[in-house]
Amino acid sequence: MQKRTPLIEGEIADYYFDETGILYSYSKSILRTVENIGRNVSLVKQITNNKPVPLLIFLSDSPVPDKATRQFSTEQLPHIYKAMAMVSKPGLSQLIMRILFKFQSPPIPMKSFTDEQKALEWLEQFL
Repeated sequence: MQKRTPLIEGEIADYYFDETGILYSYSKSILRTVENIGRNVSLVKQITNNKPVPLLIFLSDSPVPDKATRQFSTEQLPHIYKAMAMVSKPGLSQLIMRILFKFQSPPIPMKSFTDEQKALEWLEQFL
């Protein structure tokens, strides 16, 4: 994972919006709450000019959020992202998907990857 500059720093992740229209997110190991997810949604809307975009997220280990936060996060996804490609070490994104979408399917297309290039290739269909 190579970090790109300039990064836009956020509370739960840092972002890079590339010229093709893909938003890169570098997840931070911090407990998600309804409050910080709400602030993050506002930040992403600022970065993307209020337009849903494909997201390439580099996941990090972080504490499991409570049920209200998971539900709020799921509800917000289609407002800010067209699709989400998650890059992580094997098993992490699958665990997160199971936790977040235990009783329902994701509200946007989502796929897990261990390879950044494969994740980008998949996201290109959503540009």
